[in-house]
Amino acid sequence: MEKIINFLKENPTFYFATVEGDKPKVRPFGFFMEHNGKLYFGMGNHKQSYKQVVANPNVEISTTSSSGQWIRISGVAVFDESEEVMAKAFEAMPSLKRIYNEESGLMMANFYLKDGVAEIADFNGNFEKIHF
Repeated sequence: MEKIINFLKENPTFYFATVEGDKPKVRPFGFFMEHNGKLYFGMGNHKQSYKQVVANPNVEISTTSSSGQWIRISGVAVFDESEEVMAKAFEAMPSLKRIYNEESGLMMANFYLKDGVAEIADFNGNFEKIHF
């Protein structure tokens, strides 16, 4: 897990893929955190990405580094609406409080990946698979 977290910290914009019907949908994301040994992400529950994950919880995340390494992370999204996770999310990225609050009426939906697999590779043929 530490290797995955460090890769995402070093490359903070990553791409989050879902499916809508039979079409892939990809968008940039920037929030993640580790909590109780699980890899969490979050999104607004008013967004299309949320509706897509509810309909099909199989997701994938990918990004690349400036040195030519990339990571692909896949798993099944499991939503966690606990206050503890929300507080941890706001602690991990305080700017989220400006978006998701009572005044805006917007709610953040946090989820962790179950049956997660991360693949880290590069153009030199190096490859590592991490199950979490």
